[in-house]
Amino acid sequence: MNPHAALRGLRFTKMHGAGNDFVVLDARAGPPELSPEAMRWIAERRTGVGFDQLLSVEPARSEGSALYYGIWNTDGSAAGQCGNGARCVAAWALRAGLVDASTFRMDSPSGAVEVQVHALDDIEVSLGVPDFSARALPARGVGAPDGVLEFEGEVYKYRGVSMGNPHALIEVADLASAPVPGVGATLQADRRFPDSVNVGFAEVIDAGHIRLRVYERGVGETQACGSGACAAVAVLHARGRVDATRGVAVDLPGGRLQIHWNGPGDAVRMRGPAVFVFEGVFCE
Repeated sequence: MNPHAALRGLRFTKMHGAGNDFVVLDARAGPPELSPEAMRWIAERRTGVGFDQLLSVEPARSEGSALYYGIWNTDGSAAGQCGNGARCVAAWALRAGLVDASTFRMDSPSGAVEVQVHALDDIEVSLGVPDFSARALPARGVGAPDGVLEFEGEVYKYRGVSMGNPHALIEVADLASAPVPGVGATLQADRRFPDSVNVGFAEVIDAGHIRLRVYERGVGETQACGSGACAAVAVLHARGRVDATRGVAVDLPGGRLQIHWNGPGDAVRMRGPAVFVFEGVFCE
């Protein structure tokens, strides 16, 4: 069977949040029955549409929520959370008339996401409480989820945290020269992370400003990673490197996100853009 046949006539919306781009599918009538091969085909930037993640808007799975959204990476694997994607889904839902309030809740693979709308292209979402336990990522080994990685003669210290999906943060002195693809891919393949891990590289400018690059599992380096920005600020706040209670500006290759966190027990909030690019229908 042609793996593209399931796409014929399917409508989609292309969106991005700080350069992190998505294909959003209206699946309110039921989840899309797409094979990993079909998802990889859509993800191709020359022969498909191109995306960092594919998002499906589905019926809510808990009382009081407006909708549920599913998340898939470019390799067809499922993801647990996507902060930039959450903002784009919220904007999509507003434009589609699913919600008409400035605050509402959405269901995600990793739990409920609270939304506050400042404008259609300026949305704030709560991505949950950071979990620094090894079980949450999961991570294995002595001292997990924290550790060190040797790469090309250099030693990189990382700290793990879950934001509904697994992250390992490495602080670097110079972000521009950091070996992001090499270290990122090596740590993702390390047996200490049986489900792989998103690897962030952060350069602290001051207590309210950092620069960040993220090598995402199932995707590679992206222009932005919302959950990665939240993870980075949580780790750096716990180290006393930034003051998240006052807010931290996170500059990623694709743009800036604003992150707030009041500390242990509270959810991290992220504010940033959600942009509609174009809409279309699959012909294949």
